[in-house]
Amino acid sequence: MQNFYKSKGRQKVIFLAAFLIISINLQGHTDDLYPRKKWDDGKTKYQLNASNRPFVEYTAHNRGNIQLAIANNGTFGTYGQDAADPFTGERIQSLAYPKNSDIVFLWVGAFWIGAIVGRDTLVSTGTEDFYENQEFWPGELYGNKTTHFVYKSVDINSRFYSEDANSEEDIICEYYDTLTDPSYVNYDQFDQRPHIPLNIKVTQKTMSWSYDYADDFILFDYQIENIGTQRLNKVYMGIWVDGDVWHISRNNPEGWNDDIVGFLRAHPAPEGGNCIDTVNVAYTADNDGDPSGSVWDYRSAKGVVGVRVVRTPSDSLKYSFNWWIINYSDATKDFGPRRMPSTNDPFRRFNTRLGTPEGDRNKYYVLRHEEFDYDLIYTALDHTAEGWLAPPENAETYARGYDARYLLSFGPFNIDPGHNLPISLAVVGGTDLHVNPLDFKELFDPYNPDIFYNSLNFSNLAINSRWASWIYDNPGVDTDNNGYYGKYRVCYDDPDKNNPPDSLPPGEGHWYEGDGVPDFRGAGPPPSPKIRIIPGIGKLKIRWNGYYSENTPDIFLQKIDFEGYRVYVSLDNRSTSFVLLSSYDQENYNRYIWKQLPGGSMGWALEETPFSLDSLKIIYNDPAFDPGIYTPGKPLEINDTLFYFEPQDYNSSDLSDLKGIHKVYPEIIVPPPSDSSLWTEEDLTYDYGQPLPKYYEYEYILDNILPTIPYYVAVTTFDFGSPIAGLTALETKPVNNYVVAFPLTSSDTVEAENLDVYVYPNPYRIDGGYFNKGFEGRDDLYKIPDRMRRIHFANLPRVCKIYIYSLDGDLIREIDHNYPEGGPTSMHDTWDLITRNTQRIVTGIYYYVVESADRTQIGKFVIIM
Repeated sequence: MQNFYKSKGRQKVIFLAAFLIISINLQGHTDDLYPRKKWDDGKTKYQLNASNRPFVEYTAHNRGNIQLAIANNGTFGTYGQDAADPFTGERIQSLAYPKNSDIVFLWVGAFWIGAIVGRDTLVSTGTEDFYENQEFWPGELYGNKTTHFVYKSVDINSRFYSEDANSEEDIICEYYDTLTDPSYVNYDQFDQRPHIPLNIKVTQKTMSWSYDYADDFILFDYQIENIGTQRLNKVYMGIWVDGDVWHISRNNPEGWNDDIVGFLRAHPAPEGGNCIDTVNVAYTADNDGDPSGSVWDYRSAKGVVGVRVVRTPSDSLKYSFNWWIINYSDATKDFGPRRMPSTNDPFRRFNTRLGTPEGDRNKYYVLRHEEFDYDLIYTALDHTAEGWLAPPENAETYARGYDARYLLSFGPFNIDPGHNLPISLAVVGGTDLHVNPLDFKELFDPYNPDIFYNSLNFSNLAINSRWASWIYDNPGVDTDNNGYYGKYRVCYDDPDKNNPPDSLPPGEGHWYEGDGVPDFRGAGPPPSPKIRIIPGIGKLKIRWNGYYSENTPDIFLQKIDFEGYRVYVSLDNRSTSFVLLSSYDQENYNRYIWKQLPGGSMGWALEETPFSLDSLKIIYNDPAFDPGIYTPGKPLEINDTLFYFEPQDYNSSDLSDLKGIHKVYPEIIVPPPSDSSLWTEEDLTYDYGQPLPKYYEYEYILDNILPTIPYYVAVTTFDFGSPIAGLTALETKPVNNYVVAFPLTSSDTVEAENLDVYVYPNPYRIDGGYFNKGFEGRDDLYKIPDRMRRIHFANLPRVCKIYIYSLDGDLIREIDHNYPEGGPTSMHDTWDLITRNTQRIVTGIYYYVVESADRTQIGKFVIIM
């Protein structure tokens, strides 16, 4: 567990618990709680005390393009730190976007809720600006449960597969605001009272997908239940976000203190014409995208991440967007946009501060005030004519980008005892907000910010925001079968032309809103297969069984839409690094028909899913039928109807080429019966212990590769899309099923042939340029050089101990190599040249001893530092 004060012209008190499951306890009030330490600059640093606190757990969304930490206490994000993904063990940031980019967009976010209870004003928060009050806590664990989280997935390959899952990664938890013990919930020093609960239970489900159109957002669905005995009146809810944008190599004030926040209400629809999409996203971004000089590099934070509401119980709600800058050391420098007082709306000062709401009553005031702040970059402008207070003293500095947080809130509602309220939100990302690396430097003027603002590209954020609302409520789908499909529109180029009424049938337009009934689902590609790697020197044999990939119906089409496989390889785990090696797709064709289109004109239309070549031969009663000869200029005419055909994908359907994707058992040409009880042992192979038909067993051989480095290998599946639904072909992501493998002699062969262990490089030279040549640091470019160095051990048995000694016989390091089930890396291990006392190794000759159940081996290597 780590705890520290972060200083960025202001300070943050934070704690970070390890992901997986931790148990920590806060004892007493702030002054008694934290043993004090000092930064070198004399500022106070606080160390959190770990003891008996109820379980606060962290887990991670890692399926889509946003990696997000989730807690079971009404917060998301890890206070800007990184921790281990609970399933992969890999490092994950508070909120990283794009995936594996190590570009962070979040310090922490929290759920806020306030209400009038009797004559009192109460607010409960996951956390707040001072990071001292945590007012939501999970319940107790019962029976043999070891975690408060429940996981579900629509992916049949997932160990969490469930028929009632909504997404590829459902994470469900519950928490309450009912804990009042001051050992756990701090005294409210501003309202001068202990925490008074609203008596609510929150059931939170977060959902993520990896599909191309749905991987840039995570949906949050809240069910807020009144478990008390009093009615909750004028309930307002909000998402409070302390967003910070930086690449992890810039985890310092330079990376934190230059961010911008704002609110995007609407954006031109991608269909063009006169259509405008309502977006309503509150966002955080870096002010300039962090260029490296005049160019972008891997550390550049060009994107944007925001929050939008996708479901509330009422269409007639009041919304508010507020942002502020907190100054911990000088409350007079605290700032947030505020309206001038009026007779009906007198000014309210938040105790000692102007922007940061302190205490329940001030938080509730901000939640309910129905105020939309101007964007941060407009801070230096004089908005008094529009009813705002005058700009602050440091307005120009703030406008250039600062450390701000925002609150997106909505209400009011009433919740009677025993009733619950559904609310759905989305955390949404958008790429390439910043287009030109020099735009901020050359265009930004705090007194005329429009020029720079107009250079920002919100199109990707807007389209992802739209998809988030569409996944929540599918447009054109009558979920409750009452005859209403949602709203439909045609986007005319003529701005004076009105959209047709909602009752029009589908034509040249599109459905843009659903029927108001939640769906929480989206069309997806066929499930990707599990990969098995058989390694050899300079070669990786990649195998998979496609039974489930080729026989799982699409959730929307309700039919099998499998099209093919693609094999990828990469030298690291970033999505942009994967390179296509080979592709297979079924031989099938799209059939276009000449018909009258909406609007009266004639043209070609695609209205059906693809046809296999065999099915076309049957349809046209011609064993030699060749669809490729029919084109728009030379169509097929049947009963006065014209058709032509185009291949779906590339029709790369040859499975006999051993240099490409091929069948492992080509002699089996007839698929097995659909009834698995009729399968015989001769029909089967075993995929991770599961019997599956040999007919679906495939292989690709990657050879002539360096045996000394790891390769990231993936096999994806793709479908043929849905022309009726307007969806193009969908493909699974290589980053979601890759396997890391070394093209070395397998551990099975090592043990069978009693091969000797060897070490490389030997000698290891500090001037060998291993990093620049790609032999070191590819899995973590941001470690300091002393932590990137590697000595490699090969020809290891699956289970052994590696001991490293100096010439004097001193034990330098012990490595536990434990792969009892084998695998593509079970013959290999590394040493980072760091001693067991965490010191860097020195030049010298070293001995290694490898002890396994069958033998003990001794060798030596040289290190030249």
